This record gives sequence, structure tokens and C-alpha cells, in this order.
Amino acid sequence: MKERLAKFFGLGDQPRDEVREIPLSSIRANPFQPRREFDEDELAELAASIEAYGVLQPVIVRPARGGFEIIAGERRVRACRLLGRETVPALVREMSDEDVALLALLENLQRQDLSFWEEAEGYARLLGEFGMTQEELARRLGKSQSTIANKLRLLRLPDSIRNHISREILTERHARALLRLPDAASQEKVAKRIVAERLTVQETEELIARMLGEGRERERGPRVVRVYKDIRLFLNSIKRAAAELEKAGLEVAVSSTETEEGWEVRIVIPRTQERGCGGLPKGGGKGPRAGERQGGGAGVGAAAGGALSSSAPAL
Repeated sequence: MKERLAKFFGLGDQPRDEVREIPLSSIRANPFQPRREFDEDELAELAASIEAYGVLQPVIVRPARGGFEIIAGERRVRACRLLGRETVPALVREMSDEDVALLALLENLQRQDLSFWEEAEGYARLLGEFGMTQEELARRLGKSQSTIANKLRLLRLPDSIRNHISREILTERHARALLRLPDAASQEKVAKRIVAERLTVQETEELIARMLGEGRERERGPRVVRVYKDIRLFLNSIKRAAAELEKAGLEVAVSSTETEEGWEVRIVIPRTQERGCGGLPKGGGKGPRAGERQGGGAGVGAAAGGALSSSAPAL
């Protein structure tokens, strides 16, 4: 990490006499700082360390109108102000807005100081203000493009969730679960329940699944639709069905004939077994007569003698 930041900051060959004591009153915050929150207890600890040992690493600033602008080291500047100091040791560098924004984001990411909201907003700002692509940003930060894209998706959640819920309560996995909901109203409703009931990620995911009706779908089971692309598979399925009927004590005869028009499949169950097989229609019923094909496609009908016939076009 140090080598990477040093390359950006241009610190490799800098002599020590370039460190200057710069008045704190002339230093303003980095406008590209992605951090929105600075922990007061941590700043107090840093101030105590500076009071005991001094500023061990100078901050880095760049010239700006009327003074200087922080590039790196905002926590050290804040801690020195808490101590009532008038100056801070600093290195002055000339840097573009784009490099300053990248460095501020990189410094915080390497130290894991950012919340996932701040990280996502930092990415969005770099993409929006400097016209970078996700691929370019990923390359410059040493991350994958999918990581950038997944973080940016979090910004689809409404501001009421992003700005008012502590990251200690709402984790990134909570936020990802909320993205499955179809609208902001339902997202805010579930977010309030997460806070009020201290829901875990798993409990949140289960709640959202119930809201989306996924549990009922699982109970019903998937609908199976069979598509026969080979006539042999179709014939074999009929033979297997006949075999199951035979196991139940019924006599079943299956025959198939290939004609110029296609395949004709005939299933014969003796009339004496009509009741056992669920009541096939008697002769003179509404089913087609023996040898009669169903118009134009594959079909199954009852023959006068208690037989079933089926025809399918040749493949």
C-alpha cells in the first residue's frame, strides 16, 4: 500500500527539507473526500498520540485559491485543530482534481475507513465528474469491474435509507437484499423493520422472500413441461406408462406403425377392465372410431373396442 500511494503522491525521491509548517487556518478540506463521518473518539485518540509524539507523517496538500487544499491527512489536520495547534507539517504537491479524487478514495479504501455507502458514492462521483468508465476505474483502483458495478447498485436504494440508517445496523448484505424489492416504499418499510427488530441478514432475506411469494412457489413445486424432439422418446414414454399399468394388474397392449403420414400408436386395454382403468367410454361414445386419426397432429382417442390410438407426424 505504501509503495502504491507513494507512486501517486510522488514521494519517492523527495528531500526532507520540502516539509513545511503550514498554518491550519490556510488549509481547507478535500472537496473529493469520500468520508462523510469522522469518529470523534478515534479523533480524540489520534490527538492524544500527536500531543505525545508529534505528527509522525506530514499531511499532503496542494495549492488552492487563498491557501491550500488537503490531498491526504484530513484526520491529522482535524486532530491538530482539536489540540489548538496553529500549524501542521505538510508536503505541497501539484495535482489534478481527478488524481486528488482517486487518491482520497484509494487511501480510505486501503485503510478500510469507508462505509459501503461512502465507497459506492465515491465510485459514482469519479464516474460522473471525470467521465471514467467502470473498467477504467476498476483498473486504476486495482479492483474488478464487477466489484465496482455491485457497489454502484446499492445507490438505487432511496436516500431515506442511505442517509438515516447506521452502517452498524444495516450491513451491505442487508442492502443487497433490499434491492430485490420492486419499489422504494417496500424497501423503506423493510428497512424500518430491520432497525426496529434488529433483523439479521438471513431473517431479512426470508422476510423479503415471503413478501415476493417465493415460499408459496417452492411449496407448489416447479411445473414440468416435457418436449419430445425424438419420436423414440415419445414411444418409450408410452411403453413405460403401459408397463406401470401392467404392474397394477391391467393387461395393456401397445403397438406402433409407421405410415406415409407419420407414426400411429395403438394402445389396447380389454373391455372387461374398463372400470379398473377409470372408465373408458363404451362403443358408440364420443371418442373417434378405431383407426380414425385425430385431425392434423398427435392425438389420443378411445376406439370402439376399448382401444386407444395415437398418431404423430414423422420427424
